Amino acid sequence: MTRIVAGESAVPKRKRAIEAALAVGLVLLIVVGAVVASTVSRNTEAQAVAPTPAAELKLGYFGNVTHAPALVGIKEGFLAEALGNTALSTETFNAGPAAIEALNAGAIDAAYIGPNPAINSFAKSSGESVRIIAGAAAGGAQLVVKPDINSAADLKGKTIASPQLGGTQDVALRAWLAVQGYKTNVDGSGDVAINPTENAQSLKLFQDGKLDGAWLPEPWSSRLVLQAGARVLVDEKDLWDGTGTGKPGEFPTTVLIVNQKFAAEHPDTVKALLAGHAKSVAWLNEAPAEQKAGVINSALQESAGAALADDVLARSLANITFTLDPLAGGYPRLLQDGVEAGTTKHADINGLFDLRALNEVAGATTKISAAGLGQD
Repeated sequence: MTRIVAGESAVPKRKRAIEAALAVGLVLLIVVGAVVASTVSRNTEAQAVAPTPAAELKLGYFGNVTHAPALVGIKEGFLAEALGNTALSTETFNAGPAAIEALNAGAIDAAYIGPNPAINSFAKSSGESVRIIAGAAAGGAQLVVKPDINSAADLKGKTIASPQLGGTQDVALRAWLAVQGYKTNVDGSGDVAINPTENAQSLKLFQDGKLDGAWLPEPWSSRLVLQAGARVLVDEKDLWDGTGTGKPGEFPTTVLIVNQKFAAEHPDTVKALLAGHAKSVAWLNEAPAEQKAGVINSALQESAGAALADDVLARSLANITFTLDPLAGGYPRLLQDGVEAGTTKHADINGLFDLRALNEVAGATTKISAAGLGQD
């Protein structure tokens, strides 16, 4: 029964009641919708940031003896075994800058690489691109030249090769020539012409008399010496007195890096990669010489298309130290060398290293140091 007041009909009363009910319903819908949206948002954010093992890890490396931890890790199955259900795919490169391009483009997730390309990528991206997560190899690079070149003074007007512009050996060559008083330019001009050349081509060009020398990693420096009659003018280990690292004669040649976004999304996968890597390095330091040579040569046959002569491989291995320590204390010098060579911009490289997972995996009594350039 509806009560009617004088001057007022029943219709407006009913209309106001309906409007009120609709208003209350609308408020409830808004409140419920907000709660649902908030819950969905939180769940979406949680899913976005929740780290999960990767379905696949794409790994880059070079067909060089200085990348033996990768060669052995792949050949002996150490990496695949440690990664478990994460599929391992691999790609080979000739030099660091090309590998960095692939990593930044998402074509690979991690790579064995020289330190200077890693520094360059970190600097160019303002620290957003990569992290160095372990060392792999130290030493194993030399400037080898024609037999009639006896000193730095004989290099004026000569043509010297490096693996690739901005690569670790390229920067080392330019830095050393600058100390000798020579000017070089990234376009190949200068007192000494530097010709970035694929390693296999350097051997052929040297044999054909079209190169006067090359600053190369192993096994290429040994191949030029033993197979093309070159002589060693500079062994890079003689240029490192241990300042910053406490290890005279050791300098970073190969490190293991990872795409920062991949590492943030898949920390367990990165830790598994490091476990396999640590096993590879341990195997290289413990295996009998004959067994070590056999595995490395078999891996080189598969990745580079050719095995090495016994004397070349033996000489190469004698020049390299396989280590999990990336020798972080040497990186300020590497950065400065790159800046002076014109291949790297000056930058703050604090944060370049993240060695936390490595130290957890390695379980050593002495922590592997980031030398103040990141986390350890």
